Amino acid sequence: MLVFPQLGMSDLSEITLSLRANHDLTDDQCTPAAMALTRPEVASEDKKAFLEALHEKGETVAEVTAFARVFRQLASDPQLSDIAPEAIDIVGTGGSGSKGFNVSSVTAMLVAASGCKVLKHGNRAVTSQSGAADFLGEIGIRMDTDPALLREAITELNFCFFFAPAFHPAFKEIVPVRKELAMEGKRTVFNILGPLINPAKPMYQLLGVFSPKWVSPLAEALHHLGLTRGLAVCCELKGGGYMDELTTAGHNHVAGLGGLAEESFSWNASDLGFPPANPAALQGGTAAENVALFEDILTGRGKPEIVDALVLNAAAAFLIVGKVDTVFEGCSLAREILLGGTLRTWLDKARAFYRAKA
Repeated sequence: MLVFPQLGMSDLSEITLSLRANHDLTDDQCTPAAMALTRPEVASEDKKAFLEALHEKGETVAEVTAFARVFRQLASDPQLSDIAPEAIDIVGTGGSGSKGFNVSSVTAMLVAASGCKVLKHGNRAVTSQSGAADFLGEIGIRMDTDPALLREAITELNFCFFFAPAFHPAFKEIVPVRKELAMEGKRTVFNILGPLINPAKPMYQLLGVFSPKWVSPLAEALHHLGLTRGLAVCCELKGGGYMDELTTAGHNHVAGLGGLAEESFSWNASDLGFPPANPAALQGGTAAENVALFEDILTGRGKPEIVDALVLNAAAAFLIVGKVDTVFEGCSLAREILLGGTLRTWLDKARAFYRAKA
């Protein structure tokens, strides 16, 4: 049983006052403050005041890392620690407002179809019409929590999905406060924590970020959490706006972590031999509409701009796990898997697998 230091309501209020004085949290404050947010006896208004003050001050890498450590430890264990050292998560923060296609989810399936282990973490839509859970559920991927079924899925498909609310019971007490702040248009540290707290703790990660200013800090946070290799990415779109994935519609901000921490990347369409895309061509819709777009891609009738985005993100994932030595090599492999029938075969197998578990 995990034991964390505790804070009372008055203690959390004192820390809030310190934040409002522009003081960063110390190591001794971060863990008990995070725990206080999960306790029902701590008043919602105190939690709200703390989260507002932390955001207004500006979260540091050390604070984000400390909060992530707490919620990673509090997560339900899917019992896949033997798989984690070789597995990757492909996930975005959301929150960019781009309303794009489910690039991360399809990329994750593409990478699984290549033979790499994918432990994907995600949730339903918050700022888009189709979150990972919405899209995968529409396809036929079950939101399993039984460790035996999850292990069978990763063995048979190289893929399993962790529906975030089912694996993070500690979040229950903070949901009303988060919803209230969201209604007021306010972000909190929880907007960036989700992709850092995969309950299976895979050691590789491709992390899409909603804003370029958070690319390097979140790469650093994942680095401090001990990941083997990874990339944090954000595309700054032509004409304004961002997407929390790599695309050919703008400038891709990329920061490495772990074994890629010393690498510097600047990936754009022209650098990689892709035609530049119009950001509007990357727009998605509801989960059902995005599944239809995906089916079009698999039959060779998909939007080329979305195809290129999928290829680029899969290439980055292949580079992270060491399946390829260059992103150019990764692009060639990804396009063959996506359009050559391998992903279609994988999807048919995945649907049959989950139907058999119904």
